[in-house]
Amino acid sequence: MLERLNEALDHIEARLDQRIEVTELARIAMTSEYHFRRMFSALAGISLSEYIRRRRLTMAGAEVLTGERTLLEIGVRYGYGSGEAFARAFRTMHGVGPGEARRTGVSLRSQPRMSFRLVVEGSSSMRYRVVEKEQFRVVGKKVRVPLVHEGVNPRIAEFIRAIDEETIGRITALSDQEPEGILGVSDSLDPSRAEGTELDYYHAVVTGADAPEDLDALLVPAGTWAVFENSGPFPQALQHLWRDVFTQWFPSNPYRSRPGPEVLRTRLSQDAAVADAELWIPVERTAV
Repeated sequence: MLERLNEALDHIEARLDQRIEVTELARIAMTSEYHFRRMFSALAGISLSEYIRRRRLTMAGAEVLTGERTLLEIGVRYGYGSGEAFARAFRTMHGVGPGEARRTGVSLRSQPRMSFRLVVEGSSSMRYRVVEKEQFRVVGKKVRVPLVHEGVNPRIAEFIRAIDEETIGRITALSDQEPEGILGVSDSLDPSRAEGTELDYYHAVVTGADAPEDLDALLVPAGTWAVFENSGPFPQALQHLWRDVFTQWFPSNPYRSRPGPEVLRTRLSQDAAVADAELWIPVERTAV
């Protein structure tokens, strides 16, 4: 898997001044476009589109300093339709405009070329199982929130506090299958997984029942799910579980992620400092 991802990075590097199709990158990596985006952002720490943007502006910065092309020619070469658009993007990355950089010879920022390599850690194993589920519903209360990678998500915490006990009781009573009880369900995530992008969050249960009119519902088709378990400090252990699934488990197993909601079952200690978690990720088997 890592070898194929590095071949996709080589493809990006050879075409920084051309159109780069994510479908072609996914073909080189022998996976789906959806899974390629997910894998890349998990391994690289930034989204695929942001990495390409930074690499292009790094190369553009070097050309600005040489003075061999006009600023407009450089901007067009790296995909910007106007000098103004190029100048805005250049300033966002480098802190100065291209004209100022050429005149004064200021220091510019660089996005190094990435490559992925295997680091053997193996100090702990991941507990997981693969489950086939029939169609089900997620029923509860929904809110649109920004993605937060580290620490408690304040918008989610505020949303949950605002749900009254009577409503929580009615939602809980609808739970009739695995995973049981009140869950945190994330859906409609941006493929980049970038900090601050928005997602639909459900404080809900998994059920086969129809949803009451005053509750939100999400119909989930039948499919395969990988279920991961861990315990540790809250919320860090939960967030690290997501990271480890994509950086450790997927590269080592014949599965890839598929579109669908991600379901988290959490049980907190009395002081809310430690959590036992069960994370359900929609997956599909790949050819070995």
